[in-house]
Amino acid sequence: MATAHILFPFDFSPPGFQAANFVRAAAERLGARVTLIGVIGPVPDIADAERMEQDLQSRLDGALTKELAGVAVERITTLGDPAGKIVEFAHANQVDLIMMPTYGCGFFRSLLIGSVTAKVLHDARCPVWTAAHAEEQRARPAPRTILCSVGGPDGAAALIEWAGEFSERVGATLNLLHVVPPSSEWLALPGERELQEQLREEAHRKLGAMRESTGVDVPLRIAVGPIAATVAEEAKREEADLVIIGRGSLQSPLGRLRTHAYGIIQKSPCPVLSV
Repeated sequence: MATAHILFPFDFSPPGFQAANFVRAAAERLGARVTLIGVIGPVPDIADAERMEQDLQSRLDGALTKELAGVAVERITTLGDPAGKIVEFAHANQVDLIMMPTYGCGFFRSLLIGSVTAKVLHDARCPVWTAAHAEEQRARPAPRTILCSVGGPDGAAALIEWAGEFSERVGATLNLLHVVPPSSEWLALPGERELQEQLREEAHRKLGAMRESTGVDVPLRIAVGPIAATVAEEAKREEADLVIIGRGSLQSPLGRLRTHAYGIIQKSPCPVLSV
């Protein structure tokens, strides 16, 4: 796993300024250069668009000089659909990691993922770091504890290997988590509890064997509960600074975490890295 180029979409918003500290920490730990990109949405008048881009470039050239001091930074601007331009630049310029805040709307900001971030999460081929509400999230810019939420068997080994190497590179402790959804609404009944325990033990056996095959010797916990809420609870319990999830599950029609990935991002007490 090589992370030599980080793309940081920046729009001068408070979450953008808050994310800058995380970008700097990641660049320093991973030895990466940073491209700061500003995007102006579609403008009907070409002359207005050119003037706006020049103004944005001027502002961007003076932005985050203190926050990103000591990091190799390139500052560029472009015109067009923001999500499309971010993904297009990432694919054309060998970007290894996109880091961007996640924007909600008004009182619903903790429930919604901004459309730009959602599209980048879906379309980008490289890992994407997001923070749903960075001003409230408890996390150190340079993570010390990472929780990797592992879904079903498809792609789990690759995710565990990636999380293990990433954690080692940033000097963080890694823990693995798999959440088994409740098998019934009647878990108070002995028979239902027994079935749930069998499912939990089977998941532990399969994922434990998969973990051993990767050579990533870290703790594995099997929890039972609603997936997004349980991942958030476990992240709080372990005081995680970063949650890693399998990004492929956001794209696959049958990916096990597909219907839960956005919920994990929204509820997480710390930033989420979708691989």
